[in-house]
Amino acid sequence: MQLPKSKKVLVVCKDIPWECNTFYAQGGMATALNEEDVPLHVSDTMAAGAYHNVKEAVEILSRTSLETTPDIIAKGMEFDRAEDGHILYTKEAAHSVPRIIHAGGDATGRYMHYFMMVQNRHQLQKNTLVYDLLIENGRCYGVKATVNYEPTTIYADDVIIASGGVGSLYAYNTNSRTVSADIHGICVEKGIELSDMEFMQFHPTVFVDTPYARKLLLTEALRGEGAHVVDEDGERFLFEYDERGELASRDIVARGIFKHKRNTGKQAYLDFSMFEEKWFEQRFPNITRTFAALGYHFPKDRVPISPAFHYANGGIKCDVNGCIPGMEGLYVIGEAACTGVHGANRLASNSLLEGVVFAKRAVDHLLDRGHQQIKTPEFEKDYGNILHKENDKSYKQRLRQVMWEDIGIIRTTKGLHEAKNLIYDMKNHEIGRLLQLRLNTASAIVEAALARTESLGSHYMEAD
Repeated sequence: MQLPKSKKVLVVCKDIPWECNTFYAQGGMATALNEEDVPLHVSDTMAAGAYHNVKEAVEILSRTSLETTPDIIAKGMEFDRAEDGHILYTKEAAHSVPRIIHAGGDATGRYMHYFMMVQNRHQLQKNTLVYDLLIENGRCYGVKATVNYEPTTIYADDVIIASGGVGSLYAYNTNSRTVSADIHGICVEKGIELSDMEFMQFHPTVFVDTPYARKLLLTEALRGEGAHVVDEDGERFLFEYDERGELASRDIVARGIFKHKRNTGKQAYLDFSMFEEKWFEQRFPNITRTFAALGYHFPKDRVPISPAFHYANGGIKCDVNGCIPGMEGLYVIGEAACTGVHGANRLASNSLLEGVVFAKRAVDHLLDRGHQQIKTPEFEKDYGNILHKENDKSYKQRLRQVMWEDIGIIRTTKGLHEAKNLIYDMKNHEIGRLLQLRLNTASAIVEAALARTESLGSHYMEAD
């Protein structure tokens, strides 16, 4: 959207364009309400991130929202409004005030994704699976990919990575099936630094009783509006873990549910019975419809929940312009990036805002630099690189189980070492390129978790 039509731009995606995390985002987009709200938004973000955040990045996130939010609204993005025409704001866990705007009730990501697609003036190419970055002497010259399963080399003066997080590494996750940490794995191989990889965020309220790896998210906005987390006896047990109960930050709520289930053997539920039916259906139309298809009648029925992997707080290390240290012509934005904006735990609904703010900054930086003539070196055509091998699927399932059990919500040194050995063992088998990349990323997460012996934010260590 920010790149002028005069530039030669190719947007590539691994699968179909809407098979991505933005499309599945429910809750909304945080935005500073005004100048006065910026310090409060910053302090809420820092507190949720256990003060591990880079404060400069957080201030940029909040302050720039005063410019980017009106800009996308002016360009035609329609957020939900009250009858008098004013935009509706909601509050989510760990926010001091209602500052989250939403669209389609609980379909903000879907609406934003559609809006961005319509705004895109450049060529969009689907079914493009990137399996290598063309890097020589500290400069990126493009990518190697399969396009409709055909090996292809794509050269570019600048490459912007916006490939999302690492969700498919985990047995239970809320992510799109395409989000499998391939690009992070290439970075490990190329010596590009990954940062804060121990800080993996788990969403507390997910319906996991489905056969697919991607589980059904029950947005934080439900608790923001007043839904309760109860056990099978109807007890609101989260107050034992934090005085804010359901409205504590995600890491605390996820651990509370996980520990309560482990300690008591009781199932946890999300209870909506306090809501009026008509209002609920209007505010949460997608959740109402999706769960009606599964036989639930909301808001009357309560639904069983479990935490599931949701968001990578860490990622490819970059500055506040998306530039990757020591690398020319390569940028990273969104969940794939680590600017330090989320610290040890992301504040709810800061992710869509991060995408908008830092995409704009990366483009501004790229355009300000002006065009440089570069001579592209010859890269050998290594198309013998086999992406999949026959045992990959069973290894992949094992990896997901290990990630969930040993590198999940609660970790122990013993479990992390066992996971490390298993990943190392898998790497020494006959495996395809894509599994190799997943294992590279899994290794980076384990190494980061082992290096941080104290608990912080979403990284929680329990004594062996």
